[in-house]
Amino acid sequence: MPSATLESLLSGKTTKIEREEVINTFLSKIEGDSTDSTRICMQDGLEWMNTTKSLNFATNLKGKLVVLDFFTYCCINCMHILPDLERLEEKFTVADGLVIVGVHSAKFENEKTSANILSAILRYGISHPVVNDEMASLWNELEITCWPTLVVVSPTGKRLVTYVGEGHFTELQEFCTVALNYYKTHGLSSEHDLPIKLAKDSLPSTALSFPGKVGVSPDGECLVISDTGHHCVLVTTKAGVVLHTVGGQESGYKDGRFEEARMNCPQGVVWHKHSIYVADTENHLIRLIDLKKKVVSTVAGTGEMGEDKEGGNQGTEQPISSPWDVAIGGPKDSVLFIAMAGTHQIWTVFLEDTVWLKGITYKKGMCARFAGSGQEENRNNSYPHKAGFAQPSGISLARDEKINSLFVADSESSSVRSVALKDGATKGVVGGERDPMNLFAYGDVDGKGVDAKLQHPLGVAWNQADQKLYVADSYNHKIKMVDPLAKTCVTLAGNGKPGKKDCSIFEEVEFNEPGGLCVTPDGSGLFVADTNNHAIRHIDFQLNTVKELNIITSPDQSDTKSSSSQDETNVDSILSKKCTIVNQLETVNLHVNSDLTVHLDVHLPKDCTLTEGAPCVWQAYTEDSSGKQVKSAFQQQKTKFDNILEQPSSTLAVADDLLGFHGTIKFEVKVYYCEASGTCHMQGILFTVPVNVTKKDPKANSSICLRQDIS
Repeated sequence: MPSATLESLLSGKTTKIEREEVINTFLSKIEGDSTDSTRICMQDGLEWMNTTKSLNFATNLKGKLVVLDFFTYCCINCMHILPDLERLEEKFTVADGLVIVGVHSAKFENEKTSANILSAILRYGISHPVVNDEMASLWNELEITCWPTLVVVSPTGKRLVTYVGEGHFTELQEFCTVALNYYKTHGLSSEHDLPIKLAKDSLPSTALSFPGKVGVSPDGECLVISDTGHHCVLVTTKAGVVLHTVGGQESGYKDGRFEEARMNCPQGVVWHKHSIYVADTENHLIRLIDLKKKVVSTVAGTGEMGEDKEGGNQGTEQPISSPWDVAIGGPKDSVLFIAMAGTHQIWTVFLEDTVWLKGITYKKGMCARFAGSGQEENRNNSYPHKAGFAQPSGISLARDEKINSLFVADSESSSVRSVALKDGATKGVVGGERDPMNLFAYGDVDGKGVDAKLQHPLGVAWNQADQKLYVADSYNHKIKMVDPLAKTCVTLAGNGKPGKKDCSIFEEVEFNEPGGLCVTPDGSGLFVADTNNHAIRHIDFQLNTVKELNIITSPDQSDTKSSSSQDETNVDSILSKKCTIVNQLETVNLHVNSDLTVHLDVHLPKDCTLTEGAPCVWQAYTEDSSGKQVKSAFQQQKTKFDNILEQPSSTLAVADDLLGFHGTIKFEVKVYYCEASGTCHMQGILFTVPVNVTKKDPKANSSICLRQDIS
C-alpha cells in the first residue's frame, strides 16, 4: 500500500530537505507507473452538500490534490480533526490546487439522511464540500475501516497516502505542501474554481442555533441554555425572557465580562449557588459564569485538546478533551463531574478541599479521572478505572439513598450506564450490548436491560419526584423514561420521525435530534434542548402538553450589545413623533388619571416582510421592584397591529390604583415575518421601562418610543 511505503521511506529522515526528497521520489514513482491504471471513482447519483453540483475526479476535481475526510457526524474523533482541516484550508486554497472533501459514511441509520448530515455540517461549521456516501460505496472501494480516515488523492485521481485516526496534522501539511509544489512543477495542477456554495451562507436567523443542553435554577424560576451554534450561553426566565447573553456570536476563548467573553460550541451547563458551570466543548475548557459579578472565568483546561487520561493537575494546568456535560454532587456538592467525551471517561474537578473515595483528600481545584480506562468500549466493572465508556455525552446525579449514582448517556454504545458515587462501580442500565466491544447495538425498542434499544442518546435527567430517569434519545428523535431499579425503558414522547410538532398527545409529538434535557425542581415537567429545531421545548406532565418556549430578547440587557442605537434616519423618524426615546436606565415619571402613549419602532432584517394574515400582538403588564406582577388595567390590554412597520402607537390610561407605584412596565411584542426564501419566523421582543407613578397633573400626559432591530 502506498501509505505504508511512504511511512517506511520517511522513517529516520529528520531534516526537512531529506523528507521533501523522499516525498518527491515517492510521487514520481506513483505518477511514473504506467501499469497502474487505478483511478478513484465517485459513484453517480450521490447527494452533495456545500456545492451546487456533483464533484468527480474525472471532471471538476481533475488537477486538484484532494483530501478525502471519511467521517460520521456522531464521532468525537472526527470532530477533533475538523480544526486541522480548517487550518489546511486556510493555508491552501482551491486556486492553490487543494480541495478537502468530506465523505460522510454513516454509523447510525439516522445519519444516512442527507437532511441530518446537512444539520451537522451547519452545526460544526464545515466549509468544504461533503458527499453522502449513504451506501458506503466509496468507503468499501478504498477499504476504509474506521473513522476518521484521511485519504490524499492526486490530481490524476490516484490514491497517494492514508492517515488513520486523529493527530496527523504535521505529516498531512508537510505532504500536501510538497505534493502541491510537485504537481504544479510538472504541469498537473489546475487553478480552476469549483461550484462551492456553503449552506451556512443561506442559514436563516433564529433566536437559538443548535442548542445543546438546558438547565434549570434550583428555584425553578430561570433557565440556562447552551446556545451552541451561537457560541454563547443564555440565562432566561422560565418564560423564555433573556436576562443575560454570555459570549458572542463568533467562536473564541476569552474570559471577562459577559459581553467580552468568548466560547466555542458550549454544551453542558449546571447551576451551582449563584454561578453556572459550562462545558466549553471545542475550547476543551470548563468555564464559570458568575451571575453576581457578571464575569466569566476558566476553571479547568488549557485551551488545547489534551490526551491525559489520569489527571492530577490543578485546574488551568490540566489539559482536558471535549467536555460534553457537567453535574454537581459529592460531599456537600463540592465535586463537579464531567462527561469527558474526548477521552471516553468521567472526570471530576474539586470545588473545595474534599475527603471522598476511600478517605482520600482532594485539594480544591484538582482535576482527576473518576471512571473509565480511556478505551472506547461499553465495559462495566466494579473497579471504576477498568470500566470503559464510549463517548459519554450526558450525565445526571440521582440524590437518592437507594440509588446514589451518576447516570451516563453513553452515546456511541447507545446505552445508559450508572456509576456508583460511593466506589465508582459502573453498571449497565438499559441499551447497549453484553459484548463490551460491540458499539453497533442500537435501535428503537422499549424493553428491559440490553433488550431495550436506544440510538445515540445525548442527555439524561433524574427526576427525584417520580424516581425516574429521562433520556434524550437523540437519533430516535424521542424522549424516553427509564426506571433504573427495574431497568426498564419506555417512550415518553416523540413519534420517531424528525420534525417539529407540539401536541397534547405525547405519541404524536415530533423532535429533531434532541441533545439535552432537565427536570423542573418540582418534578412537574421537562425542558428539552431540541437541537436541530433550534428550540427549547417544554413537556408538562400535569397538562400532558409539549410546547415550544418562545425565546424573547430584551433590548435592556446591560450585558449584551445595545439595540437602542439608531442611524440618522431612524432618529429623525422617532423624534418626529415628539416623544421620549427610552433607554434601559431611564425612569419615566407618570401621573394618575393621565395617558401614556407608546410608539413602536420595529425594523425587520433585510429582504424580510411581515407574515400575511398574522397580525403582530403586543401587551403590557406591571411588575414591582421585586419582579412580582401587580394588577392594573395594563394586564387586560392586548393590541393587534396588522402592520407594525408603520410605527403604530397605543395609549394606556394610568389609573388611580397605580398611585405610588415604583417598578416597571413591561411591553411584550410578538412579530411574525418571512424571509424572501419563504422561511417564516416568530420573534418575541421584551421592552422594560422603569416608572414612578405620582399624583394627578392635568398636563402630565406622556409619550415614549420603543425601538428594536430584529437581527
